Amino acid sequence: MEKNENLSRSFYKWHRILGLIALVPIICWTLSGLSHPFMSNWFRPFIPEEHYEQPTQNQLQPTLSLQQVLNQNHITQFRNFGLVSFNKQTYYQILQQDSSYNYYLATDAKLLPNADRDYAIYLARYFTQDSVSKVKSVTLQKQFDGQYQPINHLLPVWKVSFDRADGMDIYVETGQSRLATFNNTTRKVLLSVFEQMHTWDFMAALFGDQFRLIVMLCVVTILFLSLISGLVIYGFFWKRFKEIAQKRKAKGIEDKRWLHRYHRQLGLFVSVLMLMFFTSAGFHILVKLHNVNPIEKQYAQLIKTDGLKAGNLHLPMADSLILKQAIVKIMDDTYYQVTDIKKNIHYFNTAHGTELLGGDQVYATYLANFYRPQTKNEAPTVNPIKQFTNEYGFINKRLPVQQVSYHGNDNWYVETTTGKLAAHVAGIDRVEGLAFIFLHKFFWMTWAGKDIRDVVSMLAALSILTVALLGFMAFIKNK
Repeated sequence: MEKNENLSRSFYKWHRILGLIALVPIICWTLSGLSHPFMSNWFRPFIPEEHYEQPTQNQLQPTLSLQQVLNQNHITQFRNFGLVSFNKQTYYQILQQDSSYNYYLATDAKLLPNADRDYAIYLARYFTQDSVSKVKSVTLQKQFDGQYQPINHLLPVWKVSFDRADGMDIYVETGQSRLATFNNTTRKVLLSVFEQMHTWDFMAALFGDQFRLIVMLCVVTILFLSLISGLVIYGFFWKRFKEIAQKRKAKGIEDKRWLHRYHRQLGLFVSVLMLMFFTSAGFHILVKLHNVNPIEKQYAQLIKTDGLKAGNLHLPMADSLILKQAIVKIMDDTYYQVTDIKKNIHYFNTAHGTELLGGDQVYATYLANFYRPQTKNEAPTVNPIKQFTNEYGFINKRLPVQQVSYHGNDNWYVETTTGKLAAHVAGIDRVEGLAFIFLHKFFWMTWAGKDIRDVVSMLAALSILTVALLGFMAFIKNK
């Protein structure tokens, strides 16, 4: 009996110590978790247009070919090009050797100064459908920050800030004429709260990302141990709790330890939710630690102007079907990359204009082989991905992409229109990704709709916060 009493006291002691250590972190995480549905769903600012409707080539009506524009401006090498239209003019958008964009009129090849900035403003006004508000500032952003976080993936982008009551900021990627993200004042505040209270970015700013992840992992471990110790206490001593309650009722004694009782009972009910949150968070942090500071290869190409023998305006495809043009290099060959109105991508050799059959799959494999470690040559399977999936989720931003799959379910997702690696999913990364979205973000409730899923996740976070506060109040009362 005395041994059991000592064991009970020992468990209680460590449960209290662990709970007190983790109290502030659990308050921060649950409160910021409660704010997430407001930030990402209910308080998400409205924007009239989220996708830019690119005009077809017959609507653009370029007069000069790419070769003529390059030759007239004495450009012997460049990285890529496109055709864009704004302010009632059509321009060749040329990505220079220094990775900056110059814009040349498609009618006389004249350079338009500061055109990339102007195009960013044009796109921002298109997305907001706001032609009235003054533009407060326009900045080229080459790094992520608190308001434009790494989750947005796209860089560089232009940040266009409007002088409006809602403080709207629009982030646009001019090279792809697409919206990266948008924030109003409310969302900026919620982003800041989530960044500091949930992901602890202040710690990364002070001591580095690896230190932040290690500290967070230690705290999650403490939370897990606190949960286990609480379950052990209830499991081994529930008969004693029951006997004490029965004796108190029989004698008509007032229940002065109701805080402890509610803490135990509610804690038992939400223990599964705690286990889901704590294990998925710990797993997430461990994988992030494993992948901290990865060496990221950046694909870059350089195209010689004198290799453009076939004209980009005389390809074997009707102008009314051409939505977008670009250029890519595959091994020693160069191709015009043409996206049609059905979003299919075609490749035409710049030397003789013939089409490369299955060109997007060929280019995707070429890019995947560039990004992946060179092991042994193997023929992968390539599949187009035109909508987000559980494995390739919305968090990756880029669509459409090609999924290049190697032996062992080693999947490389590449965006062929930019040459960027969108995601790499294999082994433990796949398990962690699925565990995180289902256990931490409650994707198992997707069948009920986003609003219901968010409500359930908020109730789960609120219940965990309540258990923690009841435990703290019980501790204070004992004092």
